[in-house]
Amino acid sequence: MPSSSLLNALARSLLAGTPEVEEIVSRCGWTLGRPWRWLRPLARRYVAEFAGRTRPRRRDVVQFLLRDAGFERVWQLHSRKLSVEHWLTEPQRMQPVAAARAWDVPAIESTGELADWLQLTPGELGWFADLKGLGGGKLSHYRYRVVEKQLGGIRLIEAPKPRLKELQRRILAEILDRIPPHPAAHGFLRGRSIRTFVAPHVGQRIVLRMDLKNFFPTFSGARVQAFFRTLGYPESVADLLGGICTNAAPRSAVSAPEARDWYCRPHLPQGAPTSPALANLCAYRLDCRLAGLASSAGAEYTRYADDLAFSGGEEFARCVERFSTHVAVVLMEEGFPVQHRKTRVMRQSVRQHLAGLVTNQRINVRRTDFDRLKATLTNCVRLGPESQNRDAHPSFRAHLEGRVGFVESVNPAKGKRLRSIFAQIRWQ
Repeated sequence: MPSSSLLNALARSLLAGTPEVEEIVSRCGWTLGRPWRWLRPLARRYVAEFAGRTRPRRRDVVQFLLRDAGFERVWQLHSRKLSVEHWLTEPQRMQPVAAARAWDVPAIESTGELADWLQLTPGELGWFADLKGLGGGKLSHYRYRVVEKQLGGIRLIEAPKPRLKELQRRILAEILDRIPPHPAAHGFLRGRSIRTFVAPHVGQRIVLRMDLKNFFPTFSGARVQAFFRTLGYPESVADLLGGICTNAAPRSAVSAPEARDWYCRPHLPQGAPTSPALANLCAYRLDCRLAGLASSAGAEYTRYADDLAFSGGEEFARCVERFSTHVAVVLMEEGFPVQHRKTRVMRQSVRQHLAGLVTNQRINVRRTDFDRLKATLTNCVRLGPESQNRDAHPSFRAHLEGRVGFVESVNPAKGKRLRSIFAQIRWQ
């Protein structure tokens, strides 16, 4: 078996530059001290193995060498002559997959360049990325708040502290915002909203709604790091970028044992500015598969964060039960658990609703929601707003105004009626 130093030197040479056969032969020949004839066939097999895929980690390349029958024969014949003559000292180059080459993301090819780009020292960079999970207690980069879900379970809100949030915002603005999301994604995106999420399903014969469980924690640190390697970043840079954008909560922040499996390992924190964009981008392959599945069934597909919506006519209505099973299988294969209690099949004879909006004939707010908000506003006029702030909102006026504005954006006529009542409230 080849020594670990030889395997790591070859793996480093394979990864150091562009994945083209002649350049690989040149780099590996420099490493081994001579251009062995078997390097060209090995380079072709390497390119075929990883072509069109996310940039592999060095350990993946080492495993490729150990599995490769041709390299095994070479080692058996020439083991005494094979040694590392030169170690490549230059940084690895950007190697984006084909689809990513048109994206205008900054070229960062070493940890030193990443530290300079973020205006950090190398020590600070390692501190904020926290790849070894040493942060916690007073040293934690996050503040935690537990919210109980209506259907049971908890949601952990993880708010990054100011310095880390500043780093995440730069990654968001200069890397993530430059990458186009899938057309089916409508959550957390400029120019898209709940209204655009619902619009394709208005007036359809049948609507299928499905919900993902523990959406943000589903995206593991390894998946986020793999996404940054897809952009072409070397392994060391991708790992640090992923570390800055993910978090492993301390056990003291999560009291429920069943939730610790999700939150105490590296994951996308709900509360970080980078998490919504990364969730959409990391779910790109899922959206592609579900959009293709919907098209084959004559249906439309959209996604708003963890809410999935499918709709169609008579053809889709005939196969909707079987179709929902196929969707669940795709979700399982992509690593997304389904909240089966929230799955709904809604025909035109019942109220079809998505994300709190009715979609039967046109987009509208639910009557119960409208009546409840109208009653709250009316009681604010009669009894004073303090009497209605039962959830102790710190800015109750802004809260109510936001709810009125939402109704106005969906149904201007109903929104106008609520706005006239809101204007009569006497605020202290």
